[in-house]
Order: sequence, then structure tokens, then C-alpha cells
Amino acid sequence: MHGQPEHRYTVTDMHTAGEPVRIFTGGVPSLRGGSLLEKRRDAMAHHDHVRRRLMLEPRGHADMYGVWPTEAHHPEAALAVLFTHNAGYSTMCGHATIALGRWVVDQGLVPATTPVTRFLLECPCGAVAVSVTVDERGNTGEARFESVPAFAAGLDCSLDVPGYGRVTVDVGYGGAFYAILPASALGLDLRDTRYETLVDAGRRITHAGREQLTVRHPDEGDLGFLYGTILTDDVAPDSRQPTYNLCIFGGGQVDRSPTGSGVTARMTVDQARGLVEPGATRRFRGLSGGEFMGELISVENAQVTVGVTGRAHYCGEATLVVEAGDELSEGLSIPETLSDLWGRAEADAEV
Repeated sequence: MHGQPEHRYTVTDMHTAGEPVRIFTGGVPSLRGGSLLEKRRDAMAHHDHVRRRLMLEPRGHADMYGVWPTEAHHPEAALAVLFTHNAGYSTMCGHATIALGRWVVDQGLVPATTPVTRFLLECPCGAVAVSVTVDERGNTGEARFESVPAFAAGLDCSLDVPGYGRVTVDVGYGGAFYAILPASALGLDLRDTRYETLVDAGRRITHAGREQLTVRHPDEGDLGFLYGTILTDDVAPDSRQPTYNLCIFGGGQVDRSPTGSGVTARMTVDQARGLVEPGATRRFRGLSGGEFMGELISVENAQVTVGVTGRAHYCGEATLVVEAGDELSEGLSIPETLSDLWGRAEADAEV
């Protein structure tokens, strides 16, 4: 390497149903704070360059997703994690939790037991129970997590969405808040409408929801924001056919998987409408066609516990370098309007 590295990061890359999971394994600073939410605030306020460097181009891409392991505050948790994406920090991520199930066991962070290894993972929304299948040779396989207490935050909420007029959405919380509606409610077909049109619709609904909905978590103010929108098909909850999710979240990125916290959120809404009862299972598929299994475990005082099962795979390990003098060292994010990007570049050039 000819240039002088300013900093090096090591990562392990995985995917769950096609959705990336980049685990930060070295080169990241320690986070300050007692609780995980305090550490999340520290990362946002003082170390956001780490997220930008590892999520955005040229080391990442607009749909990259990351995991920042840190020390657990929960006394029984094996590990605590922050979840990162192109625009910030998630409060929960099911697809990453499934990948972490394998990674935690494979790294020896918990003792492996057959046929199932169980541990607690501390997420910003709370601790979740994770179980991972382990065969006689020590190979890890399918993983499952049980959600934090989830709930339907609102049914038949009305939004004024540019280009679509008045739109009705349900809001479900599965560790993060989602606006949920069938694509057909917008006059769109989840299978036959152009992908760009569906994604644009999801982004418009998310923007409108963030402006017009009052989203609150009953216990933690940091959790009270609309994370994204899930467009669904019209398959009924009692059907044996899989149902599809198209989840647009964060800064408008698109989940390739069925979205684990989104599966939870959808099942809370179905339960609130009386369409599913404890013990019900449902198959969910995402953009890649990969499948998660959702199970409504229990309902208590309008709070729902959902189990989500899926499979993750390793993609590789890497050392990522930030070279001194690289003008794009902090990452490149392409905005919707290119004049914003070019205007900043021109302003920097004049300084």
C-alpha cells in the first residue's frame, strides 16, 4: 500500500436473507455511558464518523447495514450491540440479530451447547432472547429471537401523502415503529409495479408519517420515532401462502430481507385486529425471496411477544482503511438532489 493509513477497521460481513450485516470487530472506540441508550447517544454525538466510514461509499453503499458490539449493561446479556445504517442508528434489527446469533456462538462469546444454544442479546430497545441450532460438530445454523414487548401503536391512521392523497396506515412497534399498509391501498401491485415506484411510495409515506404522526414509546423517549414503512401484499393472515414485506427504512434504504422487527410489528397489528391468536405462525418473505417464520408467542395487557426465525450466512472478513488525505474519508452519501452534493463540494473547494 503506497499511502499512509490514518486508521484501520476490521469487520466481518454476513447476510440474512440477502440483507447485509457488517459487524465491527476492530478499530472502533469504546463507547461511554452506563445504559446502552446512553452509549447510543455517545456514538451519535461523538463517533458518528465510524458509522459513516463503514456504512457509506466508498467502503459501504447506500443499503449497507452494520452492528457495533459493545459491553452489555444488562447483567444477563452476553453482548450489547448498536445497529447502524445509512442515516443513523436503529433501535432494533431482527435480521442482524439472527446473524449475531451465529456469530456470537462461533466466536465463543457463549458456550456452545447442542442441539440449541441460548443467550440474551442487549439491543437498544431491550434484551432479546436468542436461540441458535448447533449440530454435533459444532456447526451453527438457524437462529431465532423473541421480541421485546411489542404493540400496535395505531390502527387506521390517516396521512396526507404527496402524490397519493389521504392514505390510511397502521403503526406497529416491534422494537422499532413502522407504518404498515398494503401496496394495493395506493393503487400499486407489490409484484407488478416498478420497484422504483414502490420504493418512492414507501419513502413518501415515511416522510409524511414522521411529520404528521405522534409516535411515542411508553418507557423510553429515544425509541419514539417512525423508523420506516412496510408495504405488504394482500395475503390473509390465515393463508398458508407466504406474505411479502417491502420495507423502506432509515434514510430511505430498502431491506432485502423480510425485516425481523417488521415481522413482529405486522403480527402485533394483526393481533390487534383479531386476525391472529397466540400460537399462530406465518411465513414472511422479503425483496430477496428469503423467508422468516413469525410466531405469535403470547399476549399480555395488549403487549405481544413474537418469535422470528431465519438463517444467516458469512460473506467474508476485511480490513478497511482510511487513508490520510482522502477527501472522501468520512463517506459519501448521494442525496436526492445532486445540487446539494455539488454545492458542498464547491463550497469546500473555495475554502
